[in-house]
Amino acid sequence: YSEVAAYEFTTLTTVPGVIRYKGAKIQLLDLPGIIEGAKDGKGRGRQVIAVARTCKLIFIVLDVLKPLGDKAIIEKELEGFGIRLNKKPPNITFRKKEKGGINLTCVVPQPELDLASVKQILSEYRISNADVILKEESTCDDLIDVIEGNRVYIPCIFVLNKIDQISIEELNIIYRIPHCVPLSAHHRWNFDDLLEKMWDYLCLTRIYTKPKGQLPDFTAPVVLKEGDRTVEAFCNNLHKDLLKDLKYALVWGCSVKFQPQRVGKEHTLEDEDIVQIIKKH
Repeated sequence: YSEVAAYEFTTLTTVPGVIRYKGAKIQLLDLPGIIEGAKDGKGRGRQVIAVARTCKLIFIVLDVLKPLGDKAIIEKELEGFGIRLNKKPPNITFRKKEKGGINLTCVVPQPELDLASVKQILSEYRISNADVILKEESTCDDLIDVIEGNRVYIPCIFVLNKIDQISIEELNIIYRIPHCVPLSAHHRWNFDDLLEKMWDYLCLTRIYTKPKGQLPDFTAPVVLKEGDRTVEAFCNNLHKDLLKDLKYALVWGCSVKFQPQRVGKEHTLEDEDIVQIIKKH
């Protein structure tokens, strides 16, 4: 278990754990706190942030009595290490070429970027021949992120602890802040809200299996990630050889019109669908 105390920086090493929620097992890593200058190696910050880069969701735990200062420091350190919190990758196409100079295409009006500024940014990277297509309103930082190509975009929930020390009026204001969940670890207040928000941000899909002639197994769902919710992904999750023997699948749930419905491997599944695999032999 993680050590708990009334002072900061109690966790000194990474402590792993597992949360069981809605039938899914979710691994949780309690990382040591980071300080200003962590991205440059202070306080073993590089090792801590390197672990954070591999995660699907980040919880940043803040003291509700002084949240803004700590939040700004942590965000700055993560940004400096190439982690973009609660952002989507810029809709920019960047392609190097051997000759032809810099070509800029703007699908929508760009208040910040023009051909001169794009050329200036690319010259910093010694790039003189490239095609750049801006498909949305973009900034210089967005273009730099695309050129660098090593940024990760991770959802983040700011956990504001110690709400037992503030008034109801202050709590109502905090609830309006996006991506925030106020709670009290000491009194175990509002943990349900945090778990529900965690589930929403992870965008996981539970699929239940149904053996032929038996009732569905609702105790151990197959959990699929966002962007890969097909019958093919479901089969690969169960066994790598199952897809070769797949004739079709029977699906009950929100993703089909009829109950059940025959579908192929390309069919996209929805949360809490029930799937029965029919083999060729």
